[in-house]
Amino acid sequence: MKHESISGRVAAPLGDIAMQDAATKPAYLQIDGLWKAFGEFVALRNISLSIREGEFVCFLGPSGCGKTTLLRAIAGLDLQSRGTIHQAGKDISTLPPSQRDYGIVFQSYALFPNLTIEKNIAFGLENTKRPRAEIDNRVKELLALVGLSSQAKKYPAQLSGGQQQRIALARAIAISPGLLLLDEPLSALDAKVRVHLRHEIKELQRKLGVTTIMVTHDQEEALSMADRIVVMNHGVIDQVGTPTEIYRHPKTLFVADFIGETNQFPVRIAGRSKVALDATDLACAPHDLPEGSEATAVIRPVDIIPHGNSTSESIGTPENLIDVKVEKMEFLGAFWRCRLSSARFGGRILIADFSINAVRRLGIEIGGAMQVELPSERVLVFPGNS
Repeated sequence: MKHESISGRVAAPLGDIAMQDAATKPAYLQIDGLWKAFGEFVALRNISLSIREGEFVCFLGPSGCGKTTLLRAIAGLDLQSRGTIHQAGKDISTLPPSQRDYGIVFQSYALFPNLTIEKNIAFGLENTKRPRAEIDNRVKELLALVGLSSQAKKYPAQLSGGQQQRIALARAIAISPGLLLLDEPLSALDAKVRVHLRHEIKELQRKLGVTTIMVTHDQEEALSMADRIVVMNHGVIDQVGTPTEIYRHPKTLFVADFIGETNQFPVRIAGRSKVALDATDLACAPHDLPEGSEATAVIRPVDIIPHGNSTSESIGTPENLIDVKVEKMEFLGAFWRCRLSSARFGGRILIADFSINAVRRLGIEIGGAMQVELPSERVLVFPGNS
């Protein structure tokens, strides 16, 4: 499926609400029962996934989880051992890369160093045997789209890393592919450029409406850019969901631990909404684990609510109001990360992130005593001890 004009199609606003509407669309890319083995090593195990037209999907996971292998299978660069891939209703499972409808951007950009910027972008177009006037117009349109019209006559080595990445994107979308594949496209850039460019890529994707898959190991990158995130671990998919679902409602301990910071404590199940940490009972989010079984309770530092020394300020459940001592404080710009100790936690350290205003208002300081609240709905429980 080709997009005939980069300016003639505008994607609908995306995000959690928009994704509810998108859920009714048929799958544009359908992967069923995909396996990939390299000798005795199984890199992908029975992967099934549906991606809708116009979605921005991130494959997220640690090194060696199989995310790049899955992307390469979609691209035809590493054929799967078994399973099928359909794109726009067409079986592409065994097609060579040249016969698949996608553009790809690699981590290293892979620009031709001996060609000017405009010739890099025109390379794929020239292979389609289009008229020279059409190619020239398309190149000008793309250079304007990525904001680099003045760089047309330069060579890749004369551009910054961020500019080279924009040119790589322009080259990938030059032939108006139905699918855009991004293999860790921002990992070689410094932090400030990465943050700027990820917003540019997302806006470009919205403008084009092109179905996009990006591989990344950066949780913040995935949360800020994706419509849906596919969290992978050891060659399988642990969870698929919107950024909000992945962050707020992880289905496994791995997902909870990998996405953002967490406090984890070994507990015993004391009821459908209660766990026991040593001699302390804590209210928690409802679960289906059997009473008396061992489990792991998880709460994110950002979910811990600071209070003064008086319980009169408490707005949560009394059993989750904990007396703590501030052991250490680390200033991280937008907030303070505090290490808290509590007798009720058996000497374990609780990490909490407090806003600058809360620290100032409550007079939080190293060595001081205070109370914190662990909202029961944010205390998540997973089977087994961590």
